[in-house]
Amino acid sequence: MPVRVQTADFDVSAELAALRAQRPQVGAVACFVGTVRDVNAGVGVSGMTLEHYPGMTERALESIVASARARWNLDDVLVVHRVGELRPLDQIVLVAVTSAHRGEAFAACEFVMDWLKTQAPFWKKEATPQGARWVDARETDDAAAARWGAGAVPNAAPEPQRR
Repeated sequence: MPVRVQTADFDVSAELAALRAQRPQVGAVACFVGTVRDVNAGVGVSGMTLEHYPGMTERALESIVASARARWNLDDVLVVHRVGELRPLDQIVLVAVTSAHRGEAFAACEFVMDWLKTQAPFWKKEATPQGARWVDARETDDAAAARWGAGAVPNAAPEPQRR
């Protein structure tokens, strides 16, 4: 259950290769890579600063991963999230899930990302032509996390669901 918060970029291919190395039981790898856009809410973005609360952020991510592992039959889960100064096209986050079957890998990957967006303590400040602005939580992110139900609360032991 690797969880890392770092300033350095990551190599998606190397991360996925390491995640499945020497694991012949893995039949599926699902991943999501989030990147910095140059426009948000119709306004140009020249850069972004991501802040976090060290220690608390890693614990929150580990709790989200543990909740996914309790819900689906997974081989492993990887979360790498960058902090610091980022520019458009830079990678922000990698969520990768390995499992014997694609359905569990897809569902767990989406679940982890949905919960990360709403439950992990990260703060984003965008640089725009009008000046710096903090990015508020989106209702669409809350709705995405809510669809997983009350059993999705990190640290809970939800009933396994098959999607």
